[in-house]
Amino acid sequence: MHTDRDHCVRAVQSKDARFDGWFFTAVLTTRIYCRPSCPVVPPKPENMTFHPSAAACQQAGFRACKRCRPDTSPGSPEWNRRADLVARAMRLIADGTVDREGVPGLAARLGYSTRQIERQLLAELGAGPLALARAQRAQTARLLIETTTLPMADIAFAAGFASIRTFNDTVREVFALTPTDLRARAPRNGPQNTPGVLTLRLPFRAPLNPDNLFGHLAATAVPGVEEWRDGAYRRTLRLPYGHGVVALRPQPDHIACRLTLGDLRDLPVAISRCRRMLDLDADPVAVDDQLRADPLLAPLVDKAPGRRVPRTVDEAEFAVRAVLGQQVSTAAARTHAARLVTAYGDPVEDAEGGLTHLFPTPEALAAVDPESLAMPRARRTTFATLVGQLADGSLRLGVESDWAEARARLLALPGFGPWTVDVIAMRALGDPDAFLPTDLGIRRAAQELGLPSTPAALTARAAAWRPWRAYAVQYLWATDSHPINFLPV
Repeated sequence: MHTDRDHCVRAVQSKDARFDGWFFTAVLTTRIYCRPSCPVVPPKPENMTFHPSAAACQQAGFRACKRCRPDTSPGSPEWNRRADLVARAMRLIADGTVDREGVPGLAARLGYSTRQIERQLLAELGAGPLALARAQRAQTARLLIETTTLPMADIAFAAGFASIRTFNDTVREVFALTPTDLRARAPRNGPQNTPGVLTLRLPFRAPLNPDNLFGHLAATAVPGVEEWRDGAYRRTLRLPYGHGVVALRPQPDHIACRLTLGDLRDLPVAISRCRRMLDLDADPVAVDDQLRADPLLAPLVDKAPGRRVPRTVDEAEFAVRAVLGQQVSTAAARTHAARLVTAYGDPVEDAEGGLTHLFPTPEALAAVDPESLAMPRARRTTFATLVGQLADGSLRLGVESDWAEARARLLALPGFGPWTVDVIAMRALGDPDAFLPTDLGIRRAAQELGLPSTPAALTARAAAWRPWRAYAVQYLWATDSHPINFLPV
């Protein structure tokens, strides 16, 4: 979008927050960069240049605006609606792959050469993987500086910097302030002193309807791993350096997030996975405008705009749970999953006492005797095959997955039909165009609305909803009185 100068200028002059994260405005006279909705008086158009990423602005010698804090804007929706190389690379960078494994590790996960990845990221984002990862480290450092009382040396290494000198230089270059000055400017609203506990705000593009989003997560919560408590969804997280517990509470203009981490180096990964689970980088205006064009969907969209697709923090976990939920009720699926968690999950400590385990890894589940599972023999075979392939690496489900390839591999497994594959594509892989025409709830809703109710005819009608059919599923499901559609009382 940053190449459409006229469109960008109009967005900046109108301070349109919908475009925050889509592009960044760099001001030639002040050498700062801003989000489109920056509250200051817009600069003259001839003094504006536009960049696709904060990293590109930083590479061009611009520093972050102290008023609008462009480093805290929602992420670009592009990376969650595409499955090409650049989008998959951006999802991996957000998940901390470059910090942990370097650019060669990023390339190995994607199956391309480092040169090819560098070339494509530079062409589209104006910055390579190292610069993009550096921008993310700077954002993490600022968050830790402003919301904790940790010593600066601890923050430097927790944010992923290799040395304190690099940390100091980067903070000064990006924010035009020293780390100490940044902390001094932060609001003094009672910084936390509990080790490993962080309280922060997750931004999103309005509108956001939390009903089906948190309703779905709460209604399908696996005891011991997830719970709804005091108006917040809580769950355990398996992270690269340890484990964590997160509590997410919907607020009118943000999601309140409280993270308890065993290792602060996991902070950027935990934030990225929570944002992905809640679909916070979506562009609801674009989605709803297209769905509204169908006169039979329009009343549903107008009634409760801004529905998101509830996703997951662990793709392999969700695939296992999808198999456990085949042809059984939500309560039965939770019971099956809870038994596996108790027997094979890793125990964790939770200060609030409601969460007890991490969901079992594929390697742990591969050791399960299928005969011990209280399910039909065919589903035992499906379960054993899935966890076996996840454990040995022959099937990989993650943010780097090519959606078409992952679908093909899943369909080749015994017991995997279109419904199971599409629900995994929608909620685990993040495909915004995944569609469930054979789902009973979808067919019932279609019939009530006057849409075609047979899978083939409904699929043909839904072609006009592309590439947002996964969001249409949320609106169609919402016509039912199932608990997944309502915030728990």
